[in-house]
Amino acid sequence: MTLQQKTSSALSATKKLTLDSVLTLRDIKKNYKEFELGSIDLTLPKGYITGIIGPNGSGKSTTIKIIMNMVKADSGDVSVFGLDYKKSEKDIKNRIGYVGEEQYFYSDKTVAWTGKFVSQYYTDWNENYYKKLLSDFNLSPTKKTKELSKGMKVKLSLALALAHDPELIILDEPTAGLDPVVRRELLDLLIDIVKIEKKSVIISSHITDDIARIADFVAFMVDGKIRIFRDKDELLSSWKKIHFKEDAIGADVKSELFNLSESAFASTGITRDISLIENKIGKGLASGDIKVENVDLDDILISYVKAE
Repeated sequence: MTLQQKTSSALSATKKLTLDSVLTLRDIKKNYKEFELGSIDLTLPKGYITGIIGPNGSGKSTTIKIIMNMVKADSGDVSVFGLDYKKSEKDIKNRIGYVGEEQYFYSDKTVAWTGKFVSQYYTDWNENYYKKLLSDFNLSPTKKTKELSKGMKVKLSLALALAHDPELIILDEPTAGLDPVVRRELLDLLIDIVKIEKKSVIISSHITDDIARIADFVAFMVDGKIRIFRDKDELLSSWKKIHFKEDAIGADVKSELFNLSESAFASTGITRDISLIENKIGKGLASGDIKVENVDLDDILISYVKAE
């Protein structure tokens, strides 16, 4: 079976992805001198956290920038809230909160001044809510942005992104370079935002533990293409690692496995659909010649990277 046959289709994930979507990408392509993105077809559900996972250079940030209309795709269509950027860019961006991988501020200006500067670009800016967010994040309004740590700058970016009450929050590698305590704090905040305020969140990261902690859906990007898009819990229930003794399984089963490692004593492989494998190796499972264990998102990502 080829890698293409093993790839999960982004268009066939679940019915709830098409019933109430917040974002749709259709046949998106972008070519650079040494990198090709797409073709990407993706429909993201409203009211959930969707994580985009992939190695550095896989196309995550380019995809995010196309969603934000910061980069123009060579072909394809982007629809946000059912609207087109060509006709409704101002309306769309008024309803989005964006945090990029790098935080850029006027270094000699204060946190309070930064909020007032950004507020002029949003029709629904809520100054009282911005002040509350600063208090919640332990950010002093009088502090200059050059005095903020990287973690505090991310918090400031998030406060600026949330102060106009966006429906969709888009975060591009927001936790990169942060220490584990600050990372956990920010992730827990996102969970609360979705749970309490019913927002939609798109977060890209190469840190799979972050996505595993908060995401409802995951999209795996490898070499500019989305290889999997699926409900996270369903994905982890289906993908499993198999340990087996020599000759415990046949060649037909081995051909279905990723990361197959064989030896005379014990072999290992990863399946993307344990139910299909179990139908073929039922007796081996009962005898103890075959053992099954859970995988994490890293295992799945590495499987596709190695297959490429």
